[in-house]
Amino acid sequence: MTEIREYRASDADSWLRCRLLSFFGTEYYDDIVVRRPTFTRPVHQLVAVDDDTVVGLMDVEVFVDRATIDVLAIHPDHQRTGLATQLLETVLPRLDVEVLDAWTRGDVGANDWYRRSGFTENFRYLHVYKSAEDAVDLAPPEGVDRVMSAFMQAPISAEAAMRERYSRVHVCRQYVRSL
Repeated sequence: MTEIREYRASDADSWLRCRLLSFFGTEYYDDIVVRRPTFTRPVHQLVAVDDDTVVGLMDVEVFVDRATIDVLAIHPDHQRTGLATQLLETVLPRLDVEVLDAWTRGDVGANDWYRRSGFTENFRYLHVYKSAEDAVDLAPPEGVDRVMSAFMQAPISAEAAMRERYSRVHVCRQYVRSL
């Protein structure tokens, strides 16, 4: 049976494994962390645990005017079982702000879940990656011979131009939910 509870230091290894595996099949496949992030603001750190193994996680950072889902990840073997919804329902009563927001890319399942969960899309911009295979040359900073790869942001209005120049362009979406 799966339990939703606060993150514990002893969860570190399975938290990391769950996050890595859950991102692997998404547009965030290269958003790799090698240790659990730390926060300077208040944060709610929840995990879904099955047999002492983290199979879902949600970190929600709290700001003065809003809270942000920093990460929401469900292990691939446990996706579409309601764990994301259980994590959300657990954190909502703990939030003393008027708005909860989250950012995601184009993954259909994630976007559908946010809409089903009462979020509305509020803003879009682009994540643009320049890889060594892209013919585009970027002006390197002083002391650097050549830019081989880069992660950039661009306005959504530049989407067609970015897709012509770069092989990897993602639409990044902000979802908001009034509380």
